[in-house]
Amino acid sequence: MLHRKKGRKFGRKRDQHKALLKSMARSLILHEKIKTTHAKAKELAPYVEKLITRAKKNNLQAHRMIARVLDDKPRKKLVNEITKKYDKRQGGYTRITRLGARKSDSAQMAIIEFV
Repeated sequence: MLHRKKGRKFGRKRDQHKALLKSMARSLILHEKIKTTHAKAKELAPYVEKLITRAKKNNLQAHRMIARVLDDKPRKKLVNEITKKYDKRQGGYTRITRLGARKSDSAQMAIIEFV
C-alpha cells in the first residue's frame, strides 16, 4: 500500500532514488539549467528549493546538512552565489518549462532552471 508515501520512485530502490536526486541537484546547481523528464523535474524542484532555503541560513548546521547532499564545488557555488541572488525571495527559486515528447520513447521532457 502507498498510504502516506509521497514522491515518485522512478522504478528505483531507495538508495538509487536518493542518488538520482543528489546528482540531478548537483547538475542543476553547477549548470543552473538542465533538461530532464517532466516527472523528474517536478520531483527535483522542491528538493533543490529546500537546499537553497537551508543555505540561506548560513550557519554551521546548514553547512553540514548541505554537505550531506552536495560535494565541495556545488556547495560553495550554492552558498556563495545562488543564495546571494535569492536573498530577498521567500521561495519559488526554480522554473519548469515543458518541451514536449522525446522522440525515442515519447517521455514528456522539460527544462528546470533557476528563476
